[in-house]
Amino acid sequence: MTQSNPSSGALRRFWTSRLQPWLSGFLSFLLTLCGLLIFTFILSRAAPIDPALQLVGDHASEATYQQARHQLGLDKSLPMQFLTYVEKMAHGDLGVSQITQQPVVNDLKQAFPATIELATVAMFFGALFGILLASLAVYKPGSILDHAARLISLLGYSVPVFWLGLLGLLLFYATLHWSAGPGRLDDIYTYTMEYNSGFVLFDAFRTGDPEIMLNAIGHLWLPVAVLALLSMASITRLLRAVMLEESNKEYVTLALAKGATRARILFFHIFPNVLGTMITILALSYTSLLEGAVLTETVFAWPGLGRYLTSALFASDTAAVLGSTLLIGTCFVTLNALADALTRWVDPRTR
Repeated sequence: MTQSNPSSGALRRFWTSRLQPWLSGFLSFLLTLCGLLIFTFILSRAAPIDPALQLVGDHASEATYQQARHQLGLDKSLPMQFLTYVEKMAHGDLGVSQITQQPVVNDLKQAFPATIELATVAMFFGALFGILLASLAVYKPGSILDHAARLISLLGYSVPVFWLGLLGLLLFYATLHWSAGPGRLDDIYTYTMEYNSGFVLFDAFRTGDPEIMLNAIGHLWLPVAVLALLSMASITRLLRAVMLEESNKEYVTLALAKGATRARILFFHIFPNVLGTMITILALSYTSLLEGAVLTETVFAWPGLGRYLTSALFASDTAAVLGSTLLIGTCFVTLNALADALTRWVDPRTR
């Protein structure tokens, strides 16, 4: 009768409970990125715009047109074009923008930090007030606080973001003069301050000039408020539903029967059990801000990725559109993968 080796059993359990979920998550992340590359490649080839014709113009000769096709690699087979496409992506070559006549990578390096700054600050306030409203709603279900939280989340979902932005500019900029208006800085500071990091708050703080810092905050707070309301509405609605479902379970009833206060149950029992779901909700909300700030950046003339993508779409700039799409998709996939990893780390039930 053979006896099992304890060390092999421990290794098997370690592989099943620890390594296998992480490796499967990493493999899923790589496959999703490959799918994103395939999608953007098919999108570039299925677009009705001919890159070679766009490069040489409508009045170019046939020889010039064929030379442009050869230069762009369009005369090769589709598998070879895809391999060339992947090789260029690996070297950071996203093509040249027809609008700026600059490499798309350089344009994204200038535009993406503005979007990250806007989305991150909005996400901070949206998550703070969203979690607070959801907690107040669950603390006393059916109360005035609960109805107020539901009303605020409904308004945040229902009001169009572009209409809210225009109304905010009309009220706080044109009428009350509480906002500094569109853009990231006034013109007097835009052309004198050095953008070393691309984040206007950080660069304004490094100058040591309080006027520049206040001007940056004056431009930032209104678009942040618009996006934070949108983020707060989704976080409040989803988190409230999850926490209400958790509060109806038997362990909560048992804790109430033992004399525990609702605040103690909320913070020491419900919160730890919904932490993994909360991470997923926050990650999805943050990715939606990164990809959904197009209208907000257009309304407030914010020189971010959304405004850059809008200009590229109107100008039929294929390279800029595909580069922006690839960057947004990569951020979406990466943040979701990080959220899944954090969920497995904080919630043993998912392992």
